[in-house]
Amino acid sequence: MDFVIGGLAGAGATVFTNPIDVVKTRMQLQGELQPKNQQVVRYKGMFHALYVIGRTDGALALQKGLAPALILGFTMNSVRLGMYHVAEVNGWTKKKGGDVSINKAMFWSSVSGILSGVVANPVSVLKTRIQASAHPSIAVGRQHRYKGMFDGMSKIYYSEGFKGYFAGVNATCTRLAVGSAAQLTTFSAAKEQLIKMGVYHDSPAMLAFLGSLVSSIFVVMFETPLDVVNTRIYNQGTTETGGQLYTGVFDALTKIYKTEGLHGLYKGLGPLYIRITPHTTLSLVIWDMLNLYMIKDNKGS
Repeated sequence: MDFVIGGLAGAGATVFTNPIDVVKTRMQLQGELQPKNQQVVRYKGMFHALYVIGRTDGALALQKGLAPALILGFTMNSVRLGMYHVAEVNGWTKKKGGDVSINKAMFWSSVSGILSGVVANPVSVLKTRIQASAHPSIAVGRQHRYKGMFDGMSKIYYSEGFKGYFAGVNATCTRLAVGSAAQLTTFSAAKEQLIKMGVYHDSPAMLAFLGSLVSSIFVVMFETPLDVVNTRIYNQGTTETGGQLYTGVFDALTKIYKTEGLHGLYKGLGPLYIRITPHTTLSLVIWDMLNLYMIKDNKGS
């Protein structure tokens, strides 16, 4: 049940945050491997991107990739949050005295993040490519034309083989190991500190809300460069689409920094923060509330 609760929390949050994810993907692909002064700017910022996408491709285009995004949200978070909750319940994330151990929490959150990344990678690849697909006048990055989720899965397999589903899996695992460690460790530590300070100790929802806000700041700080790399590697496709731009995580980080500067590694920072903050808040609050409900329900039965 721990894994189902984590999955429902992630999927529920995805419905609200997917439009921002579409914007983030486009902004991260904009000006790919081009010097800043030579880049064609399709999207001047988050709100401009929302307007341009809605005006050109229609309002529904802001929910592109929602089906794989929902599966991604459920699959990834069922493994990640479910496994971390098991570790918490069994005391694997705590010191002997019962306080949260930063080192242990980081270890288990990283392990859960890596495993979730491997399991969810196929739908991550598909989601990114569908979200990047746009009208030629506002298109950025390489364009993959899929009629839907199943068409996309079959085309990836036909053109790239089974390994196509695991494009960028190393980048994914690196990003999720860092992001998950930052998210779940700071969430647990922040809640513990708030309880010690007597802040909202009698309001679990507000406690989870404040803890998730602190968590989202750390996640964005550490995760953005790796998220840019992730998006680029997912979207590059096969050599048939114009040659491999990146051979791996380090190669991508190096090439982006050399051609686009530090700015290139933090492309989409605004929408990523706007997406991660409500997604982190919604998923962690839903997760915390469902876990508390299940604990009360089990005690009552």
